[in-house]
Amino acid sequence: MKLFFKEQLALFVLYFSNMFFLVIMYYFIGGFEKSENLLYFLFVSLFLLICYSVYRYFTNRRFYKKLSELSSSLETPIADIGNSCLDEALNKLLKNQFSLFQEQIHNYDRKQKEHLVFINQWVHHMKTPLSAIQLVAQENEYEPYMANIQQEIDSLNRGLNMALYMARLDSFQNDFYVETIDLRTVVTKAINELKGLFISKGIFPQILIKDKVLIQSDSKWLIFILQQLLTNAIKYSGERNKKITVQAYKQNKNIILEVKDQGVGIPKKDIKRVYEAFYTGENGRRFGESTGMGLYLVRQSCKRLQHRVELESEVDVGTIVRIIF
Repeated sequence: MKLFFKEQLALFVLYFSNMFFLVIMYYFIGGFEKSENLLYFLFVSLFLLICYSVYRYFTNRRFYKKLSELSSSLETPIADIGNSCLDEALNKLLKNQFSLFQEQIHNYDRKQKEHLVFINQWVHHMKTPLSAIQLVAQENEYEPYMANIQQEIDSLNRGLNMALYMARLDSFQNDFYVETIDLRTVVTKAINELKGLFISKGIFPQILIKDKVLIQSDSKWLIFILQQLLTNAIKYSGERNKKITVQAYKQNKNIILEVKDQGVGIPKKDIKRVYEAFYTGENGRRFGESTGMGLYLVRQSCKRLQHRVELESEVDVGTIVRIIF
C-alpha cells in the first residue's frame, strides 16, 4: 500500500491542484451559481479519482507486493508480477538482465578456474627446477657461498607456497581435511621447516606447549598459517639474539595458540589494516621485505577453518598473535 501511494503521489498532487484552480476560476466567472453545483462537481471528480485508484491498486497489487518484499534467493520467480503492458515490459527486462547476469557470473567463474589451474601448474613447474637447485646446493653444502644460496632457495620455496595457498583459498572446500591434531607436533614441524631462516637471522624459537594438546583442524593449512606468523615474527625481530615464543593454553572452553615475538611491534595506526591484502604499513616500507599478504592469508585461512585470530602489538616491545580454537 505504501509503495502504491508513493507511485501515485504525483497524480494526487496534480489532481487536487487542478481541482483547486478550477474551483477558483469557476467561482470568479460565476460558473457555480449554487453551492449544490459545486458539491456535485467535487463529488463526481473525487468519485472518479477513487474508482481509478482502487482499480489501479487491485490490478497491480501483486506487483507492489513483489517490489516491497526482499527476495532471499536468486531462484525466486520473477514472472507473473502484474497484468499491465508496463508490468510485462518490466518483467521481460528483469528476465533479460538476470540472464546477462548469470552469463557474466559463469564467465567470471570459468576465468577464475582457469587462473587457479594456471597458478597451480606454474608453481609446480617452478618447484621442479628449484628441487634440482636444492640438490646441487646439498652436494656443495660446504662451499662458502652455499649458505646464501640456500637462504634464497628457502625464500623462493616460501614465496611459491604462498602463491599456491593464495590460489587455493577460493576452492578451500576441496582442499582441507579436518582431523585431531597434536599442537606441539604441528608447531615443531613448522619451526623445523623454517630452521634455516631462524639460523640466518639469529633468532631463537621457544616452544611452551605441554604434550597432547589436541585440537580439530587441518594440519597442512595450520602449518602454513604458523609459517606465515613465524616468518613475520623473524622478519620484524629487528635484531639478532631475540626469542620467538610459541605457547598453547586453555581458556574457558577454548584452546589458544600464541606466537609472541620481541620485535619492532606494529604502530597503532597500522593495526586495524594489517589483515588487508597487500597492505605493508610503516614496517613494510622500513624493512622492504613485506608482501602485505601474510596476515591476510592467516585471517582468511583461519576464517575458513572456523578459528579466530587476535593480534596485540606495542612498538619496540613486540607482537602477539593468537589463534583461538
